[in-house]
Amino acid sequence: MMRRSLAMAWACCSVLGAAAPMLAAAQDGASHLLIVSGLSGEERFAAAYAEWGAALTEAVIEEHGMPAANVVWLAEDAGAHPRVKDRSTVVNIGRELQSLAQRAGEHDRIMVLLFGHGSYQNGESRLALPGPDLSGAELSALLAPFETQRVAVVNAASASGGFIQDLAAPNRVVITATKSGFEQNETVFGGHFTAAFTTDGADVDQDGRVSLLEAFAYTRREVEREYERGNKLLTEHATLDGIGDGTGVGAVEPAAPHARLARTFFLGPAGGAAAADASPELRALYQARDALQAQLDALRARKDRMTEAEYEAELEEMLVGIARNAQEIRRLEGGGT
Repeated sequence: MMRRSLAMAWACCSVLGAAAPMLAAAQDGASHLLIVSGLSGEERFAAAYAEWGAALTEAVIEEHGMPAANVVWLAEDAGAHPRVKDRSTVVNIGRELQSLAQRAGEHDRIMVLLFGHGSYQNGESRLALPGPDLSGAELSALLAPFETQRVAVVNAASASGGFIQDLAAPNRVVITATKSGFEQNETVFGGHFTAAFTTDGADVDQDGRVSLLEAFAYTRREVEREYERGNKLLTEHATLDGIGDGTGVGAVEPAAPHARLARTFFLGPAGGAAAADASPELRALYQARDALQAQLDALRARKDRMTEAEYEAELEEMLVGIARNAQEIRRLEGGGT
């Protein structure tokens, strides 16, 4: 059985590797990031939002391989940092999303990240911005043109939980710092979410990149630890909706339905910044890795409809293929066998 599995795994890697450039073009496009820093209210918040925005823009460009043109940062003060493009008004957010909708590829990945203070009134969560505030329903309307792209919205503000229901849609991940609009205390989510992409702590599988699922799990864990260290009652409960049902969950197992889109959502190309200078063979292996992982996720989703023997046999083949793929990637990256 092992010999047969090994042969099939090798065949799987070979086919996927040869088809990877086509898979990349047809199934996985570029990634785009829009950062919105809302009203600060106090100098300490203004400094924090500026620090997070600057650190994240630099990290996704320099370390995660995103083109600088694909990263836009809007802030309360347009002069807060050289990378800030304009003020974070509803009009400017709409303009940037409209422009992005016109140039984004069919299979691109779009992330909108919101820093700031939120409010909840009359059953509606809003983000405080210069001028009119932004509601979840308004943001949902601005995102309507992205019909085929994978979209992620991360609202790190207080009272952000209402955005889960407002933004629920297929092919979309919505993450909020709070589980409802009633958690209105200031949040620490934003700093830890930024750290997920600027430090090494979130890359659990050590593949050199951070998925949205890894970032969510890391942030949720670090938020809880910060409250524990301060001996404070936890007043923010990060929530993720990955299936578009508008409910959302807290802790997410990697094989759970809510995790499937988030675990394959990355900022930057497959392989991270290194992929930009990688050989065609190595880029093909990066894409094959993603395709194999998607097949593994699909197999896990079918587990309840299979016999134990069938599942174990297919799982063995998948894991052998993934291991061989990882071995080839390490070899070509210069890490040995």
